[in-house]
Amino acid sequence: MKKYIIKTPSLVKLFFNNWVWSFSSKEKTLYLTFDDGPTPEITNWTLNTLKEHNAKATFFCIGKNIAKYPEIYEKIKAQNHTVGNHTNNHLNGYKTTATTYLENIDLSEENSGEKLNLFRPPYGKLKLSQAEQIRKKGYKIVMWDVLSADFDTKITSEECLANVIKNVKNGSIIVFHDSVKASEKLKFVLPKILEFYKAKGYTFNAIN
Repeated sequence: MKKYIIKTPSLVKLFFNNWVWSFSSKEKTLYLTFDDGPTPEITNWTLNTLKEHNAKATFFCIGKNIAKYPEIYEKIKAQNHTVGNHTNNHLNGYKTTATTYLENIDLSEENSGEKLNLFRPPYGKLKLSQAEQIRKKGYKIVMWDVLSADFDTKITSEECLANVIKNVKNGSIIVFHDSVKASEKLKFVLPKILEFYKAKGYTFNAIN
């Protein structure tokens, strides 16, 4: 597993200040996000868990998965969560030409059947030239403040939980994945995060 950063440095946020990294620190609100779905094995569980805690979230969906599981995609929206574009084939922007990348974003939007306004690059990897064109399409590029690393098979579920607890602040955008690979850690961590922060008076909002 390649190295990654759990807490996004302030200098990164400052340099890429046209991208969304977090929200107001004045309110006790957190923003849960889920990448890579919809996935039958875990997205439905995620939705049920959020519903139990009256929490709203944002799902950055892969277009090909929307095409495979449209009923789950519609369920996400029906429960008043927001959805965003995560490309059609989970492309790495660093390894993809701007033309191919933008075409893949368009294909994902076609599969969603609607105009989307939120975009998150897979792996967090995006060229500035791509980002400029994505924003011209009307997308808000949403990154994150805290990475749970639920995708990392070399860390324990307890370490995944600690990644969040130790780094979250008011207004943090937190990344999880509703994927099979991350499902074991997500099932351990998500209920604990919801219970822990609800007890502290936090609310969980979707990104618009």
